[in-house]
Amino acid sequence: MIRIKDIKKSFGDVEVLKGISHTFEAGKTNLIIGRSGAGKTVLLKLLVGLFAPTSGEIWYGDTNFVQLNSRQVREIRMKVGMLFQGSALFDSMTVEQNISFPLDMFSKMTTKEKLDRVNYCLERVSLEGANDKYPSEISGGMQKRVGIARSIVLNPEFLFCDEPNSGLDPKTSIVIDELIKSITLENNITTVINTHDMNSVMEIGDNIALLHLGELAWVGNKEEVLESDNDLLKEFIFASPFLQKLRNAATGKM
Repeated sequence: MIRIKDIKKSFGDVEVLKGISHTFEAGKTNLIIGRSGAGKTVLLKLLVGLFAPTSGEIWYGDTNFVQLNSRQVREIRMKVGMLFQGSALFDSMTVEQNISFPLDMFSKMTTKEKLDRVNYCLERVSLEGANDKYPSEISGGMQKRVGIARSIVLNPEFLFCDEPNSGLDPKTSIVIDELIKSITLENNITTVINTHDMNSVMEIGDNIALLHLGELAWVGNKEEVLESDNDLLKEFIFASPFLQKLRNAATGKM
């Protein structure tokens, strides 16, 4: 579990986050949604330590991340997996080498132990036998699955996903969503997902936080989305005509 308390972040005179408090729950997919400029990316970077908050607290369990020294931050980061928007694979490395990279950096495993762990992660994302392929030789969806395999290779307690379905077709996006959801449940991971994908919101949104102009505008889950009377949420979610029709059907409106 990750808790944030009264988080504020300013860049010069511009206050991007204006005092946000929220809990990201273990074993659930915690989604951060909102329009461009709402503060989603800044919040995600604060959570993983790429930015420091102007004020406020970030708690990983019973540990205040903001107060840690560099050694302690490294210990926390060893418990963190990160899936980047563009997969961020090393083009000059094979699939196996990309997935093994965190093990090379942070573990003391033997070569055989690393290979066993890599093969397990490849099997988990249905890419058995892809060890020797290079990123340029596989599809965008497969690259995303390699990114997921790399993000879980250290068996993390916390998983952060930045727009995991960006650039993917709808069918592949569903596969990625289901994979992230199942990994979260199986390992009781605290998963935080920054997304614009409304399918993700409606399918795997266990805990949804809507940001608007740096403030927390709504908190709920996928079941509550269609019934919410929050104007900012409705404006954001039901910009899609299809979802507007779905809402009308759910509420009995014509």
